[in-house]
Amino acid sequence: MRFILFLVIFFITSCDSSKKIESMKIGSKETKFLEIKHFPDNLKAKNVIFIVGDGAGFSQVTLSRIVIGGLDYRLAIDQLPIQGASLTHPFGNVVTDSAAAGTAWATGNKTKNRYLSVDPNKDNLKTLPEILSEKGYLSGLVATSSITHATPAAFYAHIDSRYETIEIAKQLLSSPINIALGGGLEFFDLKEVDETHVLINKKNYLKFDFKNDKKILGLFDDDGIVRSSKNPTQQEMTNFALKQLDMDQSECTGFFFMTEGSQIDWAGHDNDAEKMVTEFQDFDNTISDLINFVTEDEETLLIITADHETGGLQILRQSNDRVTFQWGTGRHTGAPVGVYAYGPGAENFSGLMDNTDIHYKILDALDYQNLEDKTCDLYQ
Repeated sequence: MRFILFLVIFFITSCDSSKKIESMKIGSKETKFLEIKHFPDNLKAKNVIFIVGDGAGFSQVTLSRIVIGGLDYRLAIDQLPIQGASLTHPFGNVVTDSAAAGTAWATGNKTKNRYLSVDPNKDNLKTLPEILSEKGYLSGLVATSSITHATPAAFYAHIDSRYETIEIAKQLLSSPINIALGGGLEFFDLKEVDETHVLINKKNYLKFDFKNDKKILGLFDDDGIVRSSKNPTQQEMTNFALKQLDMDQSECTGFFFMTEGSQIDWAGHDNDAEKMVTEFQDFDNTISDLINFVTEDEETLLIITADHETGGLQILRQSNDRVTFQWGTGRHTGAPVGVYAYGPGAENFSGLMDNTDIHYKILDALDYQNLEDKTCDLYQ
């Protein structure tokens, strides 16, 4: 009986596709170096851009770098002058999901997996967009998932299940978020949307300029955005949203903007390295544009991180002109993730930090304690 049990265990283990060693061709591309300015320490920021590579741990960055450009290539994310690391555990668990991680950033508090901006007792926690709206700030969100998915939802929803997408969609419409772009069309009542928002549902609408009399909601797919020429990329949505947020701030204090490369995580769950690199390249192209924006603007803090690592990815060795690697799981892991920053206040993001620390570092970078109460009437 024990021998039969051993054979069953051996068969299951040997058929585990997550243990398979794979390889991808090493890239051969020259680095495009970006202009990086020096910002004096203790300089306060007017705006914050927070970009998330969902599931993008250190190994995801490494594999993408090697495959996109080569061993000595430097991605845009590599060129950030301040780099640190973040712990990611939620309340009562070693491994986080995106809801608890998003809540940590949005509210500065640990909560249970699946909870969105409520504490472990299910009491509401104020999010960064809610806090900053009282100081005259605009807020924007972009995601390549549904805009009701866990990470973006943590910045506006208060609920004890990330899977209540219909209720989460309703909460978005009544939230302080001024512009939100992503998937999730099937979760919204479009009659309710029309009362408060300008609805964008085609990629070419991103070329239009919108008036500031209504909030903007872009819904480009039923759920997550399927990558195709008909749908916008993270880079395209980010550039459009940033243009709207930065268009005319004479009445406003500044803006907070979160943009997520959501499907890096989905590729990790599927152990699909090719898709992961494709999604990461869109994410890194977005970072490149945002670095250029910060360099020109000089008043915006850029922060880049991940909610967790997905897939237990390991880089193993080189074999001729290919890099070999192995996935360890189809789930999230408890590994620390990178934190990268550029602009006024970036110096506060070096070293090891907890994911909740990022919330307070953002408020400190904006000199929140000294901001006056104010109302911004754009996109209302």
